[in-house]
Amino acid sequence: MDKFDKLEGVAAPLRIVNVDTDMIIPKQYLKTLKRTGLAKGLFSELRYNDDGSENPDFVLNKPAYRKSKILVADNNFGCGSSREHAPWALLDYGIRCVISTQFGDIFYNNCFKNGVLPIKVSPEDLEKLFDDAERGANATLSIDLEKQEIRGPDGGVVKFEIDAHRKHCMLNGLDDIGLTKLKADKIESFEEKSKAARPWA
Repeated sequence: MDKFDKLEGVAAPLRIVNVDTDMIIPKQYLKTLKRTGLAKGLFSELRYNDDGSENPDFVLNKPAYRKSKILVADNNFGCGSSREHAPWALLDYGIRCVISTQFGDIFYNNCFKNGVLPIKVSPEDLEKLFDDAERGANATLSIDLEKQEIRGPDGGVVKFEIDAHRKHCMLNGLDDIGLTKLKADKIESFEEKSKAARPWA
């Protein structure tokens, strides 16, 4: 998992409440176990018309937001079924941070395990960030995880809270496997002692 320290980029405003994981990545894209190639399916039912052409009204199809690294989303983002493909699709598209007032619990946990930073802010702060994001490509947001700050294009700062353990993992690029590898010496020592104590096993 890539480390997350600072991120600066264009933020796409998605003013839709209760965006569920099926909307993020529809079920037909769940056949793969690979984490790559899912960008094409991200928000596909919103991004594309029935004939396969792009929907020009969807935010990520607008020229200013095609390379967005940050998503400013309305309340309860990532609710619905538990599909790890949702953060995979965001990451494959290039989005490394989602900001909202509330997230679906499973989606929220899956983001941290896959290198996407979900940030919870107050409704008032979310409105400020929506205003910033709606300025388009000329206005970028800067996120500093160490300082727990989001800085807008005019220099305004939004502070956010995050669990200390999750912050540590994101800063150091540690997913569950990475955390386990940190204890490799202890695991090996345990295995050796176990073999000596139970040679028949």
